[in-house]
Amino acid sequence: MLSADKILPPPTPASNAAAASFALLEAKLDYLGADGVEHVKRAYRFADEAHLGVTRRSGEPYITHPIAVALQCTEWKLDSQALMAALLHDVMEDCGVTKVDLLEKFGPHVADLVDGLTKLDKLSFDTQEEGQVESFRKMLLAMARDVRVILVKLADRTHNMRTMEAMPRTRWKAISSETLEIYAPIAHRLGLNQTYRELQDLAFRYLRPWRYQILEKAVLKARSRRRDLLQKLQRDVEGAFKNAKLDIHIFGREKTLFSIYQKMDQKHLSFAQVTDIYGMRILVPNLVDCYTGLGILHQLYKPVPGKFKDHIAIAKVNGYQSLHTTLVGPAGINVEFQLRTEAMHVVAESGVAAHWMYKDSDPSHERAERSGTQWLQSLLDIQDETRDAAEFWDHVKVDLFPDAVYVFTPKSHIMALPRGATVVDFAYAVHTNVGERTLGANVNGQPVSLRSELSNGDVVEILTSTDTTPNPAWLGFVKTGRARSKIRHYLKTRAQSESQDLGEKLLLQSLRAEGFAQLPATDTAHKTLWDKLLRFTGSKNLNELLTDIGLGKRVATIVAKRLVKLLADLGERPDPLLLSRERFTAHETLSQGSVVVDGSDNASVQYAQCCHPLPGDAILGYLGHGEGLVIHMESCQVAQRLKTKDSERFISVEWSDEPVRSFEVSIVVTVLNGKGVLASVAAAITSAEADIKLVSMVDEVSGKEATDLRFLIAVQDAAHLQSVLGSLQRLPSVSKASRAFSQRASQGFAG
Repeated sequence: MLSADKILPPPTPASNAAAASFALLEAKLDYLGADGVEHVKRAYRFADEAHLGVTRRSGEPYITHPIAVALQCTEWKLDSQALMAALLHDVMEDCGVTKVDLLEKFGPHVADLVDGLTKLDKLSFDTQEEGQVESFRKMLLAMARDVRVILVKLADRTHNMRTMEAMPRTRWKAISSETLEIYAPIAHRLGLNQTYRELQDLAFRYLRPWRYQILEKAVLKARSRRRDLLQKLQRDVEGAFKNAKLDIHIFGREKTLFSIYQKMDQKHLSFAQVTDIYGMRILVPNLVDCYTGLGILHQLYKPVPGKFKDHIAIAKVNGYQSLHTTLVGPAGINVEFQLRTEAMHVVAESGVAAHWMYKDSDPSHERAERSGTQWLQSLLDIQDETRDAAEFWDHVKVDLFPDAVYVFTPKSHIMALPRGATVVDFAYAVHTNVGERTLGANVNGQPVSLRSELSNGDVVEILTSTDTTPNPAWLGFVKTGRARSKIRHYLKTRAQSESQDLGEKLLLQSLRAEGFAQLPATDTAHKTLWDKLLRFTGSKNLNELLTDIGLGKRVATIVAKRLVKLLADLGERPDPLLLSRERFTAHETLSQGSVVVDGSDNASVQYAQCCHPLPGDAILGYLGHGEGLVIHMESCQVAQRLKTKDSERFISVEWSDEPVRSFEVSIVVTVLNGKGVLASVAAAITSAEADIKLVSMVDEVSGKEATDLRFLIAVQDAAHLQSVLGSLQRLPSVSKASRAFSQRASQGFAG
């Protein structure tokens, strides 16, 4: 579906070529019933008429492309609806056909499939990248609802890559990069390994033409040199299995050029150092024969230690199953063998498409379909949490890792996660509620940190608490798109709620200063007033306006003054008594409009890093531009400088009578150099019931006899800090101990 892949030449009769192409497709439709074949013919006639007179850059009639896409879909034995969508996949994008037209002619299922495949070229985007990302989001969501969408799309991309020689060289890099970074990983994630390998090699061919040709020649030479060796190997293996009276089908397997290049590039190897270019694949009648065959091979040749993988007992995330073992073959050459059943082989090559190819109850096919369905369902879950297209795509990309680790729940249920996944990823994979209430974890019976990466075979137990909520720091180490989207959604929802509450309080505070005790009601009588205010602020609704005030994007005093004017237009006047009282107490710390802070985990309130305010300190609040409310000490130099520029953004704040947590503060301790000094200082801090968070040596030392040590400690309030400093000053080795402020404060930074 590359629009640039076709041009409009002078009309030429091309019906014969097109008809011949369709004859080839029709010959492949024998697995469909008579009605299905007729439906496909009807779709072909419609597509042929829609693309009439249009050719590809190669000069072929454009209809040959949809036919080729449909031909690929017949290899997967897709149903008639999918084949009709394959033939019609470009008519909406390029021929002016609407979804309604398709709905009337071919029904809702075909119309939905074609719509899911259609790019969003007709919409307006800020950038080309934004349009591309939005297209992928739409396609992936359509795919999640119906996997046939991505199967047709992969067939479309495969044919475009096969025929890209006719495309301008300027397009090669962009299209090939997109194929390599997006479509090949999706094919792999769905178990379509044959398509995955072909897309990788085709993309490599156009991205690195010179390297592709060099490697191709090297592989051809190596193939001819090792032909006799591989033939001997095959005869030996066939003889060993024949003696064991086990029927097998054996064939060679060659590493793709792209995978050879990747291995050489990542491990800095020469071509001669890549020893696993060739391998053998053995198909056996049933599952038990896989393990029997493994014993036969290990008796025939020596296995390479550490090179055995059982993907049958623990299947890959895309449903792939096989036994892998590497043996030291003739002439000392390592050869990898893969053993699987015929059913496993179908899944290994065709993944979720095996559902259509073999409509039976084989466990391998069911497993592949289930694993694909689970991943597709996760796309819908991520979409529910993330409406932004770019963010959605960021989440999806992390789930396209080809590698995985396999871990166990305490009840021995196997779960597959991307390599590098952490305890928190595991918790969210179990259930969103488990992830959001994660307090700690045990791995193999031992307590571990939440950022711990999981390894194959780990048994993971999640410890939960109803009081625990997701921590923003988790976003720094989680790996799965599901965990990342769930955490972000929770934090956004909480931040919006808290900012909205703060915004309402700030607006009410400013309104009281104008003589109104309450916000106007949101009833019919005040509807016009609120509509005018929202037009004035540019907000969509009242909740958005209050959130913006809480985040500091709008100044409460300005909104309040506008609100007072609108109230005056309705004949409502301020309360003189309230007006005089508010003005009288406007500069008092305990003004009725003050915001009370207690140190609770609140996304809309931050504590300035430049001065580390403590309960007991005189404080004021600054409404940063989109940062929410930032609490500073009144004496903070940064706050004083901000006040001269943005005085209207400062509001009255006060400490709660009972703060809910400890607060961090920086102190500098000047000590006399000597043995055990640091230990005695640390012991004094701990004895004063303060926690040490960080300790460092100040760059500018006091002299040869003394050293300045900087500690970041956690205390309850200003009185507790004075107690700590008093304990330190009583030590013989301490000459001075004092509260320290960020050096950035003196340089004019907000911390």
